[in-house]
Amino acid sequence: MNLQSKLPNVGITIFTEMSALAKQQHAINLGQGFPDYQPDANLLQAVTDAMLAGHNQYAPMAGMPILLEAIANKVQAQHGRHYDPTTEITVTAGATEALMASIQALVKQGDEVILIDPAYDLYAPAVILSGGRNVRVPMLPPTADRLEFAVDWDAIHAAATDRTRMIILNFPHNPTGLILKDSDLDELEHLIDRHPQIVVLSDEAYEHIVFDEEEQRSAIRREALVEHSVLISSFGKTFHATGWKIGYCCAPESIMQEIRRVHQFLVFSVNTPMQVGIANYLQHSNVISTLSAFYQKKRDRLLKGLATTCLKPMHSAGTFFLLVDTSALGTGPEKDLAVRLTLDVGVTTIPVSAFYDDANAAASNHNLLRLCFAKQDSTLDRAVEKLQTLK
Repeated sequence: MNLQSKLPNVGITIFTEMSALAKQQHAINLGQGFPDYQPDANLLQAVTDAMLAGHNQYAPMAGMPILLEAIANKVQAQHGRHYDPTTEITVTAGATEALMASIQALVKQGDEVILIDPAYDLYAPAVILSGGRNVRVPMLPPTADRLEFAVDWDAIHAAATDRTRMIILNFPHNPTGLILKDSDLDELEHLIDRHPQIVVLSDEAYEHIVFDEEEQRSAIRREALVEHSVLISSFGKTFHATGWKIGYCCAPESIMQEIRRVHQFLVFSVNTPMQVGIANYLQHSNVISTLSAFYQKKRDRLLKGLATTCLKPMHSAGTFFLLVDTSALGTGPEKDLAVRLTLDVGVTTIPVSAFYDDANAAASNHNLLRLCFAKQDSTLDRAVEKLQTLK
């Protein structure tokens, strides 16, 4: 059959590709962002108890009421913002489905969507499937004096037009580890003031992993932004259970109504015992308040280890990712170096160039690789030992 692809330029993701290579080579996988340790035993027990209590049939389309209420309380405590659990919150099959449902619901044929490069690889295909057009605005890459990326707000303001329907934010940022500053929210307010038709889609899957006593500055904290914003997050990232695929989104009722129209036909509803288990666990656990400190220890452990290698770490202010500058190993396509590290050293990473529109372009390659430190200490130590052999 002769089929015309809707995504002719999309192949398997870099995460799938590099993880397959890691498995083939028996390499230490610091590429794909998943922990190599179990969730809290109390959380596992809470889900088991939910199953034994009979919560094994379809959940309501928008989510189990007990979890919707728990999410509303969590967001209120974190950001001082109240969302009605019955009309303004939806439980989704991970942050991925929340993103897809939101983009399909809110972006129409011919709409423009601003993506900030390097951008998570789901965004661009989702916009294309909706009939929209991606407008990609690169961040300013790290320099010798600034060991992190920076958002280029002048370029974003220049890219916005009357056709711009959405801007997608992802902070704490994957892959760079950047977090928003108050000045960034000021610029976002200016953008929305000039273009009030824009929806802010804020992907905050790493919202509880912020370092050095900083805080998560979400768009929903600003009165001028909250009515334009969709907040998306992931319990998978927060509770070390990425395979459970439980996320959620929050938005004003008029926006959420449209998102739910799509959500019901993507998955209808989400895993019932997981929802009940997470809700009950949230009532009795303080793990969220300890998550940043937990991951900062791992970040600092990896930083200390990398100091004994030829790789130069960038600053990671959040997420469980750290970028390293590989200039000491020569220049060239980042993917080639990522493959080389897997084959020759036995450590798998992700090239940052994969998060750009054209991974092969010179402007997408800054001699940077992404390492995931959501790993056991022994895993990180073994990876450092292997990386010490690089020359």
